[in-house]
Amino acid sequence: MINIKENEKLNMLNHSCAHLLAHAVKHLYPSAKFWVGPVIEEGFYYDIDLGDKSLTEEDLPLIEKEMKKISKDDKLIKRLEISKKEALDMFKDDVYKVDLISRMEDPDTIISAYQQEDFIDLCRGPHVNSTKELKYFKLLKVSGAYWKGDSKNKMLQRIYGICFENEEELNEYLVFLEEAKKRDHKKLGRELNMF
Repeated sequence: MINIKENEKLNMLNHSCAHLLAHAVKHLYPSAKFWVGPVIEEGFYYDIDLGDKSLTEEDLPLIEKEMKKISKDDKLIKRLEISKKEALDMFKDDVYKVDLISRMEDPDTIISAYQQEDFIDLCRGPHVNSTKELKYFKLLKVSGAYWKGDSKNKMLQRIYGICFENEEELNEYLVFLEEAKKRDHKKLGRELNMF
C-alpha cells in the first residue's frame, strides 16, 4: 500500500482534507477547538475538543456530508503569514492554539496559517488551491487521544480519514481495508474459537 506521507501529491491532498474535516466540524459544532491534524502513512487525523459531545462512527456520515458541501462550494485556500502577536490575538479563545503559539520561542517568528472562507488554522502547508480539489475522501473511524499524548491531560476526539486524487484509488483503498479486516487475526481467532 502507498505511504501517504511520502507521496508529495497525496500528502498535500490529505493535509488539505484534514483542514476540510476541521472546517466541517466547526460548522456542525461551533464550539469545537482543534489541536493538531497531521498527515500519517494511512491518511490523516485531527484531534478535536468538542466539550461534552462524544462522537461515534454514526456521526461520520454527517461530517462527510458537510465536507462535501464545502468542497462543492469551491472555497479558495489562502496562506497567511502573521506575527506571533497577531496569531495569539487571532486564536485567543483557543487554548490549544495558544499553547502551540506560546511554545514558539522567537517573538519575531513568522507564523503561517491557512484560511478557507470562515475557517482558519495554523499550518506550515502546503495546501491545494481550493476545496473543490478535495472530492475523493472518506472518514474512517473515531477514537480518543489525550492532549499531547499525556494521560493527565484532557481526552480529545480523533477523527481519521483518507483522501485520494480520484474515485478509483479511493475505492481500491476501501476494498483493501475491508479485506484487511477479514484477515484480522483477532477476528479470525474468535471465529475459530481459538481464544
